[in-house]
Amino acid sequence: MEAARFWHPLESGAVRCELCPHRCTIAEAHAGRCGSRVNRAGKLYSAVYGYPCATAIDPVEKKPLLHFMPGTTCLSLSCVGCNLSCRWCQNWEISQARPGCAEQERWTPEEVVSAALHYHCPSIAYTYTEPLTYIEYISDIAVLAKENGLRNILVSAGYVNPEPMAGLAPLLDAANIDLKAFSDDVYKRYCGGRLQPVLDTLLLLHRAGVHLEITNLVVPGVNDDAGMIRGMCRWLSDNGLGDCPLHFSRFFPRYQFTACRPTPVKTLQEAAAIASAEGISTVHLGNV
Repeated sequence: MEAARFWHPLESGAVRCELCPHRCTIAEAHAGRCGSRVNRAGKLYSAVYGYPCATAIDPVEKKPLLHFMPGTTCLSLSCVGCNLSCRWCQNWEISQARPGCAEQERWTPEEVVSAALHYHCPSIAYTYTEPLTYIEYISDIAVLAKENGLRNILVSAGYVNPEPMAGLAPLLDAANIDLKAFSDDVYKRYCGGRLQPVLDTLLLLHRAGVHLEITNLVVPGVNDDAGMIRGMCRWLSDNGLGDCPLHFSRFFPRYQFTACRPTPVKTLQEAAAIASAEGISTVHLGNV
């Protein structure tokens, strides 16, 4: 296992992880909430560094990024684990898995960059699960990617502390952040997180000059309220993010939300109209 960053030791051999807002206190031989950061003899390690559970060559539009190098492909990779627990997770088989519980392969950062170059992918995307939980791995890949003329793409829920994000941002060229809902209650009740850290991540990435697109998966009965959508769009406009493309994505039943119906396309169309009225310059509908 690779030594982790962003932590400090506590008494009795425990450690405090400082990567994300959970700030997990992790006892010896245990993992944090994400499952991928483990305490061994009073030191924190990444249990997934160099062991992606999924790799693929995707069109960059699949991230979704519709305004960053359109028409190109990216080498996508992910490791198991996530620091949120969204009840409708679309990739729950790997995001909610733990190291050793999903198929994994050994890929060093050098091998990842070599594969991207071999398959003529101009970018590498850290995606599918929550890449910020294995920030050490993506940071090392991203440095090598930059040195070889490749772009770095982050696809994330943005649930991270400011210091780690500020350190990673200069290595990133583009990001799509999944803004679950403009409601702290929805984050706490359905995702096991809070809203404000995600808003802070959006602002940090935008100020760092990273090409930013935002996705809002519209789940019926959870975050499809017109007032909530209007509040989200107004906050984005008021904070200088009105020119960031906004993707309203259609929900389909998954994971613990199999009894919920798919999002009506009309709901997405109404959300798009609200966004335009609130000053969002570019709106896309996804999964329709």
